[in-house]
Amino acid sequence: MKRFIPLILFVLLTACGTGTEIPETESTATSRPPGAPTAIPTISPTATIETVSTPTSAPTEIPIRLRVSTVDGMPQVLIPAGTFRMGGMDVHATDNEKPAHEVTLDAFWMDQLEVTNGMYTLCVGAGMCEPPYSFNSQRRTEYYGLTEFKDYPVVYVSWGQAKAYCEWAGRRLPTEAEWERAARGDDLRTFPWGEDKPDGRFANFNFMVGDTTRVGTYPLGASPFGVLDMAGNVAEWVNDYFSITYADAETFNPQGPAESYTYQRVVRGGSLGDAEINIRLAKRSAVQGPNPNAPYGSTDLIGAYSPRIGFRCVEDE
Repeated sequence: MKRFIPLILFVLLTACGTGTEIPETESTATSRPPGAPTAIPTISPTATIETVSTPTSAPTEIPIRLRVSTVDGMPQVLIPAGTFRMGGMDVHATDNEKPAHEVTLDAFWMDQLEVTNGMYTLCVGAGMCEPPYSFNSQRRTEYYGLTEFKDYPVVYVSWGQAKAYCEWAGRRLPTEAEWERAARGDDLRTFPWGEDKPDGRFANFNFMVGDTTRVGTYPLGASPFGVLDMAGNVAEWVNDYFSITYADAETFNPQGPAESYTYQRVVRGGSLGDAEINIRLAKRSAVQGPNPNAPYGSTDLIGAYSPRIGFRCVEDE
């Protein structure tokens, strides 16, 4: 079965605003804005890639609209307004992924890639972000700040740091529902790429690589909208507080619970160290977010951070 993957394009931008849209007919780029990833696989919108096995349900070809942020060089994909089914529907679905339910969202722009070390450095240099809490990665003793890892996802950032970055870039953290729609599209797939069993063609997971990989390394793992790395590599902070069920979830542009006594935030997408069942797109994890009521000097003021957690941002259409 053939599947269609969008071209990742980078152009020198001079227009005002946070992003300039790329014409669908454009196929080359001669220069990149500051912070834009380099050497990302580029595939024509009309090109096809043969997969080794046939998905149980064929991916739907969806028109792709791309633009690039003028702030950090992030390519962004338009996720159109629509209604989709949210929650776990496969045999591994857990109680906190239920009940599956219909959710309607307005259109928004989703970062096509996870925020990179190079991009994050721009925010630190502008004085609007604090450096990561460690400059290591999962197994590398040096990582953040090294040119060779410029296009790798930033890690060891807390929920608050992710939020600050997105706001500096003129964007925001995605809601849990926005994240899942960007990963799932309009069908009931289990993984961003469909139903094919995960392996090294689709994602960085289960310590197959042992550490982070350059963003965009797995074009076969793209979601129906062309968003990359939504399974594995690093898990991703989203805006929502964690709840143990969707039983009372809103169905129109849901923002998640208004508060949480535990201050846990949702993390999505699984990581480089997660097993197959934990990179399903419906999988939800709870990780400690900042507690503004914690005593001064307490680590609870910051919340958790990890070599396996990064983030991406969204922007309203």
